[in-house]
Amino acid sequence: MMTRKLRMGMVGGGTGSFIGDVHRKAAAIDGMIELVCGAFSSTEEKSIASGKALHLKESRCYKTFEEMILKEKELPEDIRMDFVAIVTPNHMHFPPAKMALEHGFHVICDKPVTLTLEEATTLQSIIKESGKLFALTHNYTGNAMVKQAKAMIAAGELGKIRKIQAQYLQGWLSTTIETTGQKQAAWRTDPSKSGIGGALGDIGIHAENLISYVTGLNVAEVAADLGVFGKGRVLDDDGNMLIRMENGAKGSISISQIALGEENNLAIKVYGEKGSLEWYQENPNELITRWLNEPKKIYSPNGNGLHPEALEVSRIPSGHPEGYLEAFATIYKNFAKHILSVNAGEVVENPDYPRIEEGVRGMKFIYAAVESNDNNSNWTKI
Repeated sequence: MMTRKLRMGMVGGGTGSFIGDVHRKAAAIDGMIELVCGAFSSTEEKSIASGKALHLKESRCYKTFEEMILKEKELPEDIRMDFVAIVTPNHMHFPPAKMALEHGFHVICDKPVTLTLEEATTLQSIIKESGKLFALTHNYTGNAMVKQAKAMIAAGELGKIRKIQAQYLQGWLSTTIETTGQKQAAWRTDPSKSGIGGALGDIGIHAENLISYVTGLNVAEVAADLGVFGKGRVLDDDGNMLIRMENGAKGSISISQIALGEENNLAIKVYGEKGSLEWYQENPNELITRWLNEPKKIYSPNGNGLHPEALEVSRIPSGHPEGYLEAFATIYKNFAKHILSVNAGEVVENPDYPRIEEGVRGMKFIYAAVESNDNNSNWTKI
């Protein structure tokens, strides 16, 4: 039973941050979490100012994440933060995650999990040794219709999966806005901050994660053809990949951040022996299914025929749209429920949120795709 809200500390996400604001809103939606402290910027003055703007106590607006973790650790248990949310660029995921875990705090982190695969596997060991919980915000898996798709496939309703198609298309990097002072573009196109994948690491792993989550199958091999269209860029901003799944199914993933006119076109289609399904992030409240000997059926949140997994995260009556923030909130809610269970001495076998295993697999996917591209799109095992 929940007796109080869980207390969250945040690293990154200061004034002007898009993703920081998203995390704060998502964490608050279900009334289980409150923000109590933070180190919101690598600039000390901006960090303090950001905390004050969020109406935090000045004593809990910290200059650095190191200061936050050490000082919060010294506070009484009934005051200190319960977990840390990391919403920084990729190169600053590992250091605060490592320190927070080693000082006894749970962690929830934006994707990709780390800058490098080596950091990801090291973090996996640290999590195991610490005994603390770690969540990764692959937020699209929190959508009700994604959970419906997963439940239908797990129940065998589509039969054996044969073919999978996924795409994640954006157009916001169609011009080299990273040269104009646009901070989001600047760090995402900088390998020292983004890692070895550009669009691949930013949106490609969302597509890979969605495939694995919905189908329950992992990508076994990839043949990748990545492109760099922005003048002066060194990281991919476009790509097409053939994939082979561990059960023998075939598929493809298309990604782009230079697809002019596209906004946030994430989609997945799964074809089985008995039926197929498709879901589009830009129309997230519909799951379209087609069947061998039955009419097409469209599912919606809180509608008829939903599996319990989908009903559980359908917050409002049918016809009222739920989307990006609610899906994000589902990750936070399930993470919070797991923390509360741990605090109560209960064991949770399969918590429903992305964890370090998905993070490591995502990094392996990035590395395999880059290796494949560098070797003339040869098939590369993950």
